[in-house]
Amino acid sequence: MLVAAAVCPCPPLLVPEVAAGAASELDAARTACIDSLGVLAAARPDLLIVVGPTDLDGQGPYPEGTPGSFKGFGVDTDVRLGLGGDPVDGAERPLPYSLAVGAWLLAGADWADAPVEGLGVEERLRAERCTSAGRELAARAGRVALLVMGDGSACRTVKAPGYLDERAASFDAEASRALGAADLAVLSALDESLAYELKAAGRAPWQVLAGAAEGAGLTGRLLYEDAPYGVGYTVATWS
Repeated sequence: MLVAAAVCPCPPLLVPEVAAGAASELDAARTACIDSLGVLAAARPDLLIVVGPTDLDGQGPYPEGTPGSFKGFGVDTDVRLGLGGDPVDGAERPLPYSLAVGAWLLAGADWADAPVEGLGVEERLRAERCTSAGRELAARAGRVALLVMGDGSACRTVKAPGYLDERAASFDAEASRALGAADLAVLSALDESLAYELKAAGRAPWQVLAGAAEGAGLTGRLLYEDAPYGVGYTVATWS
């Protein structure tokens, strides 16, 4: 059963070495993400699963010990999923960036001592398959916690990666409100096509969370909501 969840954005810019001179611009988001992990620690889970968006090649499970890297951004910063287990050879299948950011957050925080796994969710995965995957995750152990990585729209300003789309602000507002309120119905009903058009990579992981939380009776708390660089970022906790 799902006992706790933390929802965080997943831009590699959260890693200070990647952001370099602009690192301070995401200090508030970074702090909120680290604070959110306290809910996972307090829940004392038997299993923690990091869920994040990826492309088709990166979907599926990642065992504890899988490495990730931010060398693609010109920095010599490596991470590993979880604190225990044996290192995994990730030469052919390293962590996608969303899970690598999650691994970086976990490595820098005193959160818990449970086994850690990862799940890459293809960004265009249909809603019903997302919620079904969430139910399966919740059944993996008696006490399951999720770290759910995902961004909102990337179309909030003319300088955003997807340029300005007038629909983006209302989409992000609805998603953030639902994440802050643990509103499973709203999250499950997020429009897949609209999310894709707005480049909202968090839609699929959020719907995995909605499926996992069915019957758990969790309440939500919104810790952060903003759109730096024209991208919607939300941090929330469920417990």
